[in-house]
Amino acid sequence: MKKVSGDPIQAHFGYTDEEMKIFMEDPRNADVLSKAPIFAARTIVLEVVDSHGCNSRHNKGDKLFFDGAGNLLTKRSPERICIYALTAASNLIFAAGELLMAGVDPNEMRFKRTGCFDVGLKCGGWGRVVMECRVEDRK
Repeated sequence: MKKVSGDPIQAHFGYTDEEMKIFMEDPRNADVLSKAPIFAARTIVLEVVDSHGCNSRHNKGDKLFFDGAGNLLTKRSPERICIYALTAASNLIFAAGELLMAGVDPNEMRFKRTGCFDVGLKCGGWGRVVMECRVEDRK
């Protein structure tokens, strides 16, 4: 059983004192932690902008919501979510987080659309879903 101190970061990760020391010795970790308020104030939204033949029945206008750290907000998102749509979304969520940390508005991202890897019926698949990423202030 790990012994965890009262430090909230250490408790969150379940780190031992030794692991916490290693974590804090990496200057990148301290930098990310210093930007926690930026992430806490944002919601990353991936909105379906095109869909046809989706087995999970994603439709234009559906939205997947993530907190600033990239965690899916399940109560705000559709009940069923295609794993392939989530996989495609991960790169845009990562890019949005990196831009936030760099002090750049992630909504200025040039290539902010992604889609599941299904190529659609006309190309030998079943369906196709395209999503667009944006970052909003947390409501």
